[in-house]
Amino acid sequence: MRTIGLEEHFVSPELVGYGAGSASIAQPDRWREASRRLLDLTGERLTEMDAAGLDMQVLSLNSPGIQAEPDPGVAVAQASAVNDLLAGVVAEHPTRFAGFAALPLQDPQAAAKELERAVTQLGMRGALVNAHTQGRYLDAPELRVVWERAEGLGVPLYLHPANGADTPHVMSGHPELIGPMWSWGTDTASHVLRLVFGGVFDDFPDAKLLLGHMGEGLPYALWRLDSRWGFHNHHGVELAREKPSDYLRHNLYITTSGVCSAPPLLCALLALGPEHILFGTDYPFEDMGTATAFLRDAPVSEADRAKIAHLNAERLLGL
Repeated sequence: MRTIGLEEHFVSPELVGYGAGSASIAQPDRWREASRRLLDLTGERLTEMDAAGLDMQVLSLNSPGIQAEPDPGVAVAQASAVNDLLAGVVAEHPTRFAGFAALPLQDPQAAAKELERAVTQLGMRGALVNAHTQGRYLDAPELRVVWERAEGLGVPLYLHPANGADTPHVMSGHPELIGPMWSWGTDTASHVLRLVFGGVFDDFPDAKLLLGHMGEGLPYALWRLDSRWGFHNHHGVELAREKPSDYLRHNLYITTSGVCSAPPLLCALLALGPEHILFGTDYPFEDMGTATAFLRDAPVSEADRAKIAHLNAERLLGL
């Protein structure tokens, strides 16, 4: 069965320094190995793909990427350069790789233009956004231009975690909770809910949001979100759709990246439907072979397995 991975990371030598924050939350030996693999785009990576039975990777710049750059002008130049680099790799291996663009969200107008260039001229399949950009989230009014461009182009934005803009007080004194094991997931799920309640999907009803790690816990919470929305003080916020879950079932697509476990997959299938779940490995932070074996052996129908493995990606990304 053809298998396409949607959360497959890389970094260029020029942008390695932006990953220092992520390095601080990883075990040193594990980070060194991951860093080596991030820099390898076509050598060992292709060998591992073949061994794991992974036909294609949709490559994306590793977190936090150029969103960690404080200077908007520098970010614009770096986004253009790294997208050109990625397009060159895809052109050399068009059956093995596709790409998500990096965006200089420090400058919203420039980010919208770069998204259009990346999609229409470079053949990118959307863009990946690493959490916040200098403390600004994707529901910010000034970033509506990026959503408008993405909706118009018919491509998704993939929301990926990164270190938070701050540390919640509840985690003070517990640095072990900071990072992909816990805080990244809760931060990213909250970011998605900002988009729902901030009106992004009311303004752009056909916008498509991709979310990794089996939906960062959101599929598990749909009933609770709807029930408490009906109880809560809305603080002046009203939704065009009836319930929060209506947005998550319509605008949200999730990947299996970094979660090789049947119970959350079955929950996601029941909560969102098989058309909204796609495959990912979270390479190089998870093992490709473990991820593809999980997909092959998951207790789902063969029709749903095919949708997750490749059919949904082909439809959503035009692959």
